[in-house]
Amino acid sequence: MVTRVPMTVAGAERLREEVEQLKRIERPRISKAIAEARAHGDLKENAEYHAAREQQGFVEARISDIESKLSAAQIIDIATIPPTGKVIFGVTVAILNLETDETLRYQIVGEDEASVKENRISVTSPLARSLIGKEEGDVVVVRTPGGDAEYEIVSVLHL
Repeated sequence: MVTRVPMTVAGAERLREEVEQLKRIERPRISKAIAEARAHGDLKENAEYHAAREQQGFVEARISDIESKLSAAQIIDIATIPPTGKVIFGVTVAILNLETDETLRYQIVGEDEASVKENRISVTSPLARSLIGKEEGDVVVVRTPGGDAEYEIVSVLHL
């Protein structure tokens, strides 16, 4: 049985674009570099050839990895799910740190989509795990390396 991996529509689209880029641009570029390096003769001491072959291995592995993830993906379009105020996969949640009065806003996404810089946290992260299933107004305690932190769920948005 294939384990389904949750993914947002945007996350799946980013992976499709990446695999398309790798297949249409990177693969031919590397093949050309290998052909040029072969034309230089002795392959044993040809650093360009070995570097291109190594790059080819990385690209092929990444293509395989992405295609595998997409085939196992359970793509969830949060915009089609009626808002209930409950934290579920794909929502954007605003939380208030009760110690610092700082409001944070995160979208809960699949592991491959997570980016702290873009305020997207993995559904498997400690923060997301403590938020899932809770509702607006609930207070959650998140265990962090620096100690426990308390957050109040301010809003749950289906963006």
